[in-house]
Amino acid sequence: MPEQSPGSRPTLEAVAARAGVSRATASRVVNGGDGVRKPLVDKVLQAVDELGYIPNHAARTLVTRRTGAVAVVIAEPEIRIFSDPFFSQQIRGISKELTAHDTQLVLLLVEGPGDFDRIARYLSGGHVDGALAFSLHTDDPLPAITRRAAIPTVYGGRPSWTADPGDQAVPYVDADNRGGARVAVQYLRDLGRERIAHIGGPPDQTSAMDRLDGYRDVLIDVDPALVAEGGFTVESGARAMAELLERRPDLDAVFVANDLMASGALRVLRERGIAVPEQVAIVGFDDMDGVAEETDPPLTTVNQDIEGQGRLMARLLLRGLDRDRTGNGSAPDSVITPTTLVRRASA
Repeated sequence: MPEQSPGSRPTLEAVAARAGVSRATASRVVNGGDGVRKPLVDKVLQAVDELGYIPNHAARTLVTRRTGAVAVVIAEPEIRIFSDPFFSQQIRGISKELTAHDTQLVLLLVEGPGDFDRIARYLSGGHVDGALAFSLHTDDPLPAITRRAAIPTVYGGRPSWTADPGDQAVPYVDADNRGGARVAVQYLRDLGRERIAHIGGPPDQTSAMDRLDGYRDVLIDVDPALVAEGGFTVESGARAMAELLERRPDLDAVFVANDLMASGALRVLRERGIAVPEQVAIVGFDDMDGVAEETDPPLTTVNQDIEGQGRLMARLLLRGLDRDRTGNGSAPDSVITPTTLVRRASA
């Protein structure tokens, strides 16, 4: 058996010799190949443990046709990613699931239109096995990019299919945005509120439109002056709240399409001496860590399992990768996760 010099890195030849198998058999086992009998697999794995052998990544890729990495593509600028708890919660869920399957997360951010070419080259270059893409906007080029790259993809959030209806076969994970909005607005009505306003998110994102639709499901003939548009940020929520108060100073409730905008709205109401919830009740959406429970007063909001959605996205992608490798199983379906109203002091 070949001797390992002190401090040297164990070789595949040493593993094969320790296990009493050929180098080809040892390579197939340690690099994830098929067709080796279990007793031999056990011998090779025991030798790997005894010698502390670390498989060569390039060799593993050649055998398995897998890189062991997944791209997470977020169609938002860096400043938004690292200031919005939604993204950190979703990335945390993705990371936990990928880590549990010995898969590396590669984060790709979109600062501007010019970044799409860079991302397209990377995804087409064989660096990753698949992609998880979220925070898509209407006519976003990412679906076309992942399709041209011919890599399995799962979307976070229901995409808009206006660009290419053929992409509808690609699975996605989303919350019941419309249903959650209906519950929130009906709750405000049941409190006796009669002039319920809405601060919506960007009109080029389906989550914002679904939440607006849920609001309108309950308030069918709502005054257009009671609806203002925000951008899913604290400052945009503050601007929209000020706009609503100018147009309808008699409003007595606001359903806000996310918690960050709701925190901005609460700030404006507090600055103007308007009591919450006595004069104006506020309900948000998301139930974000570090936001909903820390507003003044604590925010009544619609909970969606953000971290759980991240884990589910990764799980669907890994299932699709296994299906592509083995030819077994069916293509993963899209999933809509439930939402629930969490009652706190703002309404």
